[in-house]
Amino acid sequence: MYRIRLQILLFLIASGGLSPLLAVERPNILWLSAEDHGPHLGCYGDTYADTPNLDAFAKSSLLYKNAISTAPVCAPARTTIICGMYAPSLGAHHMRSEAAKPEWLKFYPQYLREAGYYCTNNSKTDYNVQHNIRDIWNESSGKAHYNKRKKGQPFFAIFNQTCTHESRIRARKSATKHDPSKAPIPPYHPDVPAVRDNWAQYYDRLSQMDDWFGAHLRALKEDGLAEDTIVIFWADHGSGMPRGKRYAGWSGLHVPMIMHIPEKWKHLRPPEYKSGSISKRLVGFVDLGATMLSLVGIKPPAFQQGKPFAGKHVTEKPAHSFGFRGRMDERPDCSRTVTDGRFVYIRNFMPHLPHGQVLHYQMETQSTRIWRRLYNQGKLNKIQSAFWERKAPEELYDISQDPHETRNLAQDAKFRATLISMRNALYQNLEKTFDVALLPEGLLHDLAKEHGLTPGDLARDKLLYPIQRIRKASDILLDTTVDEERIVNMLRAKLPAQRYWAAHACLYLGEEVIHKHLEALNSLLKDPSRSVQIAAAEALATYPAGAKGGEEALEVLLANADPTKSSAYHAVAALNALDHQPQKVLEPYKQRITKLPTNDPDAPGRPNGYAARMHKHITEPIPDTFSWEKNNR
Repeated sequence: MYRIRLQILLFLIASGGLSPLLAVERPNILWLSAEDHGPHLGCYGDTYADTPNLDAFAKSSLLYKNAISTAPVCAPARTTIICGMYAPSLGAHHMRSEAAKPEWLKFYPQYLREAGYYCTNNSKTDYNVQHNIRDIWNESSGKAHYNKRKKGQPFFAIFNQTCTHESRIRARKSATKHDPSKAPIPPYHPDVPAVRDNWAQYYDRLSQMDDWFGAHLRALKEDGLAEDTIVIFWADHGSGMPRGKRYAGWSGLHVPMIMHIPEKWKHLRPPEYKSGSISKRLVGFVDLGATMLSLVGIKPPAFQQGKPFAGKHVTEKPAHSFGFRGRMDERPDCSRTVTDGRFVYIRNFMPHLPHGQVLHYQMETQSTRIWRRLYNQGKLNKIQSAFWERKAPEELYDISQDPHETRNLAQDAKFRATLISMRNALYQNLEKTFDVALLPEGLLHDLAKEHGLTPGDLARDKLLYPIQRIRKASDILLDTTVDEERIVNMLRAKLPAQRYWAAHACLYLGEEVIHKHLEALNSLLKDPSRSVQIAAAEALATYPAGAKGGEEALEVLLANADPTKSSAYHAVAALNALDHQPQKVLEPYKQRITKLPTNDPDAPGRPNGYAARMHKHITEPIPDTFSWEKNNR
C-alpha cells in the first residue's frame, strides 16, 4: 500500500500536478487560543471551573503545568510568539509599541508558508514590530479559515476567542451562573461582593470559551481532519482581574497550555508525551514559533530564542523560564522574571512604582477601583495592601508553598543562595537575549535614531549598549548599605543609562540621599539625554530642598511633557513623573499641562495616544468610586 501511494506521489510530481513541498506529508496544526485567563480550568484542578470540553481534551493530550506567556499582557506576548524571540531583544516589549523591524527578522509563519503550508489567523495580531500582514499570513481576518486552502495542502491555523477578555467580566448587576459566594478569592484581593461578582463573571466566560473550544474540535472531526491535525490550546496571559494581567509574577504569567498530537504523528511527540499526562517542562510563548517549525521538520533559525518542546528538533528541558514587563499602556515600568518551576524571582528595576499603577483601562473593572478605595481607606491587611505600595527591588516566592506570591523571601537568609542563583540566571538571560531592559524607552529610541539602527540592532551593539556597565548603576539598590561613592560615580558616569539609573536609585532611597547629591542631580536637569533629565527632575521634585527647590525640576518635567519638543516616549515619562506629585503641588501647573500638545508627529501611531491619557490622569484623577455607586447610595 505504501509503495502504491509513493508511486502516485512521484507520478504527480513528475507530471507537475503536485509540488515537491506538498508531496511530503506533514501534519496540520490548529491553535485555539483565548484571551485574559490563567489555568482556571477543571483539568488544572480548579473545582469552581466548569470546562468539560477542555477537561476531556486534556485526558487525551499533554497538559503543561508550567507554561508562561513570557509577557503578562497581550501585545508584547503576541509579539514574542510571532517573532520567536523575547520582545525586549527587539525593543518591542512596551504595550502597544511599534519597533522598526530588523532586516534579519523573519516571522515563523513565513517559514511554514515556504514549506507549503496554508497559514491563517482569525484574527488578533497586536504585534509591536512593524510588519506587512500579507507577508505573514495567507489570510488574517475574522473570516480566515483553513477550509480555504488548496486540496491536499497542509494548514497552520489560529482561532482566537475574546469572550474571556478583561472587558467582558465587568458587567453591572450580572446574573452569573457561577455562585459568587463560592468563588475562590485569592488572599491578595479584598473579599467583598463586587470582587466575588467579577470572579464569578470570569468563570462564566471560561465556560463560554469552553463551548467555543468544543465546537472547533467537533468541526475538525466532522471534516475528517482530527487524525491529521495537531491541536494546541493556550491563553495569552493571566486573568483580566487585577494582579493577573499586567503583573510580572506568576499570576500574570502562568497560563494553560495543552497539546494533542494524534497517533499518526506520534514520532513528533516529546519524550514525556502520554495521553492524559502532565508535563512539568518549563515552556513559554518564546518557544512556540520554534516548536511549530520543529513539528513540520524545519530547524529553527539561529536568531530565534525559543526552544522547541516537540517535533524533530525537540530540545532538552530548560532549567529556567523567563518573563518581562515594560510600559503598560500609559504607565512606564521595568521588571524581569525568572522561574525554575518552584521559585519565582522578580527583579524590579523601577521599585519606586507599585505593581498597581493606576491604568485608565484597568480601573474600569469594579474590583480594581474598589480594591484601591479600600486601600486608601486603610481597610486592607498587609497582603492585600502590597499591590498598591512601592515594590521591593527583588522579590522571591516559593510557589510550591505560596502559590499566590504573598511572602517575599528575598530578605530571608535561608533563601540567599536561591536568590543569588535566580538573579544570576536572569542576568545571564538578559545578556544572552540582548534584552534592552536597561535602556528606558525614550533613550532607546533616541539612540536608535542617532545611529540609524533598529532597536533590535542597537541591542546587539556592545559599544552602544554595554549592559554590564549599565548594570553597575541599576544594581545600586541591591547593595546591603547605601554606597555613596558608587552613587556619585554613576551620577557622573559617561553613559546616559548609568546616570538615569543612578537618579532613579536616589528617588527610591529618598530625601536624605537626594539631598546629599543635590549638586550632581541638579546638573542632570540639563543633561544631553532627556531620559536622564526626567529621572533627575522627578527625584528633585519629589524631595525638594528649600522652599522653591522643586520648581526648576517641575519646569524640566513640563518641558519634556511636550511631545513635539521631546518625543511621545519622553512625554509619557515626564507626565508620569508629574502625576506622581501630590495634587497640591500640581494644581498651579494643570492649566499649562492641558495646553500642551499630545501627539508626536514623528512617532508611530500605536504608542502615540498615551500622552493624552496622562493629561486626563493629571487634570481629572480617576476617583475611587464609580458614578453609579454614588447614585445608588
